[in-house]
Amino acid sequence: MTKNSIKKIPRLRFKGFEGEWEEKRLGDVSEKRVYKNEKKSIKNVLTDSAEFGVITQKNFFDKKIANSKNINGYYKVNPNDYIYNPRVSKFAKYGPIRRNKTGIKGIVSPLYYVFNINNNDYNFLDNYFISSKWHKFIYQNGNSGARSDRIAVKDVTFQNMPLILPKINEQEKIGSFFAKLDQLIDLQSKKVEQLKKLKHGYLQKMFPQKGESVPRLRFYGFSGEWEYKKISDISVSFSGGTPNISVTSYYNGEIPFIRSGEIDSKNTKINISEEGLKNSSAKLVDKGTILYALYGANSGEVSISKINGAINQAILAIKVNDYCNNIYIYNLLSYKKNYIVRKYLQGGQGNLSGKIINSLLLNIPQKQEQQKMGLFFNKLDQLINLQSQKEYNLRKIKQSYFQRLFI
Repeated sequence: MTKNSIKKIPRLRFKGFEGEWEEKRLGDVSEKRVYKNEKKSIKNVLTDSAEFGVITQKNFFDKKIANSKNINGYYKVNPNDYIYNPRVSKFAKYGPIRRNKTGIKGIVSPLYYVFNINNNDYNFLDNYFISSKWHKFIYQNGNSGARSDRIAVKDVTFQNMPLILPKINEQEKIGSFFAKLDQLIDLQSKKVEQLKKLKHGYLQKMFPQKGESVPRLRFYGFSGEWEYKKISDISVSFSGGTPNISVTSYYNGEIPFIRSGEIDSKNTKINISEEGLKNSSAKLVDKGTILYALYGANSGEVSISKINGAINQAILAIKVNDYCNNIYIYNLLSYKKNYIVRKYLQGGQGNLSGKIINSLLLNIPQKQEQQKMGLFFNKLDQLINLQSQKEYNLRKIKQSYFQRLFI
């Protein structure tokens, strides 16, 4: 690869390619799909997801969402057609553009824009649309209108989106490069998932099952039945609060303010001041404290705080006594998450509370066995974190190549 900063030439280029890329409009190289499902001949409803790509609606939502009476107004989608979903999310600031790789025909909501592009390399285009290179155009020409979660772009405007494209052989070279990088990322992702499954398997075997007083798998040298104890019997717990957001002096201080979505993070988006801490119910927690998310999108999640900071009312801090091992209790609560959510958050409704968590009965062995198990799971977590970091680094490398290989 060689570097070049000339206009319409990427900053990074594979050896053997030269000359400027050609600027075209999306409408020049694509055709909008306008065929509607008038006879309801196709019932396979597709969803364009920024996180998962184009998948069936049933797989994405675990159920059918579209009303079968209305699908006659849906647009037909062929294999390899591209779909623009104007709905914004944390994964797609301006909505995703993804290709139908399902291999089957489907239909999509008329809110989507469906188009096909011929005589260009799919791998090149797939990655171009995953990149942010086209976002500036949508930012300048779209608007959210009455819906803050959706970008409104007229068809004729969308078709004017500029695409700066190399010749097909260079597209194929770049597309092949990204395909190989994606394979590497996918392999790393699977390695992480396998380690997580391995840990889950150990959790199932190393904690007693319902109605049992000993685990199926145990470290050598330990015997005897485990005890049942309430969390309130083995710990002290408390929740925090939020300083008044209208008082600016309560914020931008030196104290990291941990919210429920940040219990596993080393950084927080918000810091509060000493004044904010003193004039609110926010509570300080030390690094190593068990943090339990009571409500919010991650209700039932548990972690061990990676920082010293203050917590809000959506978090329960649990400080175990000398009878228990911190890491053991964390892993046991993590293992019991599905049971807790299923029992107390039926249908995703309602909130957990300190009272509920403190009343939970946990299987507790002697302190030495807890320590042995805690050490084992801690090493396993370190391995998972190491492999997860490798996956994260690969994804960051890919983003870097987006900026340098595309114009």
